[in-house]
Amino acid sequence: MNFEEINKIIDKFNNSDLRELEINENQFQIRLSKNETAPVTNSAVTTNSTVTSTEQEEPIQTVKTVENQIKSPMVGTVYLQPEPGKEAFVHEGDKVCQGDVVCIIEAMKMMTEVKSNVDGVISKVLIENEDLVEFDQPLFEVKEG
Repeated sequence: MNFEEINKIIDKFNNSDLRELEINENQFQIRLSKNETAPVTNSAVTTNSTVTSTEQEEPIQTVKTVENQIKSPMVGTVYLQPEPGKEAFVHEGDKVCQGDVVCIIEAMKMMTEVKSNVDGVISKVLIENEDLVEFDQPLFEVKEG
């Protein structure tokens, strides 16, 4: 595979709806991804030097209150309103009861309502309308109350 062919593949991938593409041909391999996290590669470089530090590092303490999360029951496209142009099911600060519909997920042309599993207040919306979501991905944070 030559450079020109690789550029054509990259252009077609960038203009497509595909999220990932992997091609293996003889001893050539290319992997393209539009996902937000880049793969981490480890190199096998080792050195025999010793690093000493005169400064003491202070541990960083992060305290986060655990809130309930409403998670995606499936992979699909999330819709925050019942129809285009309509008001969203919920916003940050809205009170929800167990069983209230908070969004819809479309998978394979099937619409599935996602319902709150807890009574409380929506403290954070973690996704945007028409985002692709994964199974068990947090969608909303709910503060009980």
